[in-house]
Amino acid sequence: MKLYFSPGACSLASNIAFHEAGLPVELVRVDTGVHKLKDGTDFYKINPKGYVPAIQLDDGQVLTEGAALLQYIGDLAPAANIIPKPGTLERFRANEWLTFVSSEIHKGFSPLFNPGLKDDAKAVLKAKLEKRFDALEQHFATHKYLMGEHFTVADAYLYTVVSWSNGVGIDLSKWKHLAEYRQRVAERPKVKQALQDEKAAA
Repeated sequence: MKLYFSPGACSLASNIAFHEAGLPVELVRVDTGVHKLKDGTDFYKINPKGYVPAIQLDDGQVLTEGAALLQYIGDLAPAANIIPKPGTLERFRANEWLTFVSSEIHKGFSPLFNPGLKDDAKAVLKAKLEKRFDALEQHFATHKYLMGEHFTVADAYLYTVVSWSNGVGIDLSKWKHLAEYRQRVAERPKVKQALQDEKAAA
């Protein structure tokens, strides 16, 4: 399989999931500014949506959308136990978190990377994100990970997007438990390896 990624992008979550699952994957860097691969290939021909992450299966099919990919990766390696079994209430809880991270955290950050966005608009967006961080702070006051004591693919996603905070001028230290959670995930050996592999493939 191939994982199309861009350094610093949300594709890191899928890369972390592959590492935590113990599954091999070929990393293929995408320049999202021009939507091309290193060899000049037009990325739109691989993923018409033009963004990462995308996974190309061994049969040539391409899957997209981070939350869907994380579930797919988790289900490929049930023994790794990084996502609950399909059909269980716990699986729906995991989906609940994946949806929250996708719609409320990830999409809350995205506009802040637009250099043309005015400061007053950024302030509104940051205020909304901070409310979501307040909710996460409360959760992590009594939970080690999103699903409790056990790391799941939802944590790979949340870690990735929360790590964008400093880049947009949000001081994560305001939320003690959330900051500790981010550091806890960052210290996982598979997370470190995923980051190292992206640097090597960049």
